[in-house]
Amino acid sequence: MKTVQISLNSIDKVKSFVNEITKYDNDFDLVSGRYVIDAKSIMGIFSLDLSKPIDLNIHADGDLDSILAALDPYIIK
Repeated sequence: MKTVQISLNSIDKVKSFVNEITKYDNDFDLVSGRYVIDAKSIMGIFSLDLSKPIDLNIHADGDLDSILAALDPYIIK
């Protein structure tokens, strides 16, 4: 598992983020405070406080490099 911080501070970013990660069969969790939601759930994402960075847990082994490349626009460096 790898954890990165992402920013989803607009509706368009949320939609494109969900479209990007649904291409993968891996599990993705968003962690904000004590809440953990499935990152593929657009309704779940909108229940979080999107004004702050969110931790994304990526449960992947082999595809990790391609997943990180695809999610690069959202990752806070």
